Amino acid sequence: MLTFYNTPVSIYGIKTRILLRHKGLKRDEQLPPGGYGSAAYKQVVPSGNVPALIDGDLLIADSEAIAEYIEERYPDPPMMPTGLAERAKTRELSRFHDTRLEPEVRALFRIVSPTRHDPAHAENQTKAINARLAQLAVMVDRRGKERGGSGAPIRSKELPLLLADCGYPATFAWIEALDGALDLGIEWPGAVSAYRWMLEEQDAVSATMARYGKVIREWIAEQ
Repeated sequence: MLTFYNTPVSIYGIKTRILLRHKGLKRDEQLPPGGYGSAAYKQVVPSGNVPALIDGDLLIADSEAIAEYIEERYPDPPMMPTGLAERAKTRELSRFHDTRLEPEVRALFRIVSPTRHDPAHAENQTKAINARLAQLAVMVDRRGKERGGSGAPIRSKELPLLLADCGYPATFAWIEALDGALDLGIEWPGAVSAYRWMLEEQDAVSATMARYGKVIREWIAEQ
C-alpha cells in the first residue's frame, strides 16, 4: 500500500489526493510525524515537503513528480493524452498552475489576519491573479467551449480528467474564499468558470473537495 504524507490544508496535497482517488489507489494517509517541517518528519522525508509518497522503497516528495510516477506506475485510467503535442500542452497547463497561478494566490495568505492586512498588497495580488486567470482562460478555452464556454455548465463527463487538472480545484476554492474574506474583486473569465464546472463534475474532484471548503474556511477564521 502507498504511504501518503499530507496536511489537511495543503493545496498540493489535495492535488495528489484527487489523482490517487481518480486512479482508485488505496493509501495510508498520515500527518507528518512531529508536524510539517519538523526534525522528526525530515528523518522520513529529508526535504520536509508535503505531499510525500512512499511506494515500497521509493520516496517522492514533489506533487508533480508524484503525479508523473503514479501515471507511469499505475496507468489505468490514463491521465495523459496519447499525442505528443497534447501531452506537451498538458504539461504546460500543469506547470502554469504550479509556477504561475498558485504562487500569486499563496502570496495573499500572509495578509489574511486583520492585524497584518495590507491593502496595497491585496490590490497588487488581485491584479496578478486576474491576469493569471485571463491567461488561463486562453489555455483552457478549447476545453471550456466543448463544455459550454459561455459559462453554462454541461452535465456530462465527456472529457477525461488529466494530470494537469488536479491542482486547479483547490486553488480555485482558495481564490473564491480569499475573495470573500478580503473583498478582492476577482474576475472569473467564462472559459475558466466552465473549466471549473467541468472539473467539479468529476467524481474524484467532487469527493475530494467535499470537505476541503470547510478546511479553508476554518484556516481563514483561525487567522
